[in-house]
Amino acid sequence: MLDLPTLTHEEQQQAVEKIQELMRQGVSSGEAIKMISEQIRAEIAEKAKK
Repeated sequence: MLDLPTLTHEEQQQAVEKIQELMRQGVSSGEAIKMISEQIRAEIAEKAKK
């Protein structure tokens, strides 16, 4: 699966912060990364539709 979006540094930082917050809530790192990457892909797909 190589459908990796290009993110700005700021977007990368925001993603890291979201992942860290999920991990603080007890979500495993792998699951947190998966959740945030799916969210980012969905947001990009939605923007592409417009």
